[in-house]
Amino acid sequence: MIEKVRERVRDLLSSGEVKGFLGLSNKYGNTGPHLFCDAEDLDGLVIGDWKGPGDARYTLNKQLIHIVRKYPDDVFGVLVRGCDDRGLKVLYTWNQLNPEKVIPVGIACSQDLADACECRKPYPDDFVAGEKVEGRASDSVARLDALDVAGRFEAWLKEFSKCIKCYGCRDVCPMCFCKECTLEDDRLVNNGVIPPEIPVFHLTRAVHMVGRCIDCGLCNEVCPADIPLRTLYKKVADIVDEEFQYRPGQELYAKSPLNILMQPSSTG
Repeated sequence: MIEKVRERVRDLLSSGEVKGFLGLSNKYGNTGPHLFCDAEDLDGLVIGDWKGPGDARYTLNKQLIHIVRKYPDDVFGVLVRGCDDRGLKVLYTWNQLNPEKVIPVGIACSQDLADACECRKPYPDDFVAGEKVEGRASDSVARLDALDVAGRFEAWLKEFSKCIKCYGCRDVCPMCFCKECTLEDDRLVNNGVIPPEIPVFHLTRAVHMVGRCIDCGLCNEVCPADIPLRTLYKKVADIVDEEFQYRPGQELYAKSPLNILMQPSSTG
């Protein structure tokens, strides 16, 4: 699989089609994000030796946003899995990335990774390596929905009370691209208060994820308190899907219903 990826990246760099390729490298002993700019420097390019959730999964799209802000006129390639592909579609819609300036190099996830991540679509629309495998649905929302309202409320308050307000969920999220974060507004969430106000902090972020969350699961993986944040965002996504038949990243240029509803009318 890796050789097919290297071959594609080598062609992109050698032809000058891209200024650089954002992928993963083990050049310095640990796997991490790396911007490859030389076709002769691809020996260190890896796709991650996955051994369990959290291994070699990074928000490359988020790193790409920072790169293109600095070099807006250049074209860059980026390694994408199924969740990253959904992320690109959302970032295009929100005008954070220009599809004419991004060339994805896709890889399909293994069945083991798809099962562990409970990914609905564990492959990009187009990929150069790997094979399509069956998607997986999560039952985490159904387990909570089986409780009555009081039981759900108690369960979530218990989870939120574990929060240490580290901002890990926000910092790792590829869909958190705001230059100013509401969660740092002291009028809404008091800074320096641990645990944060319950449940304002996480409910504020959940609302902010409406129409954005691509269900990559990285928030769950980085949370040191093991709060099931992905389940919360899945529930929000289910509500939006039921009401508006929309899920982020499923279709290119499909706008969130809330974006449409919040647009000012032509009549003023």
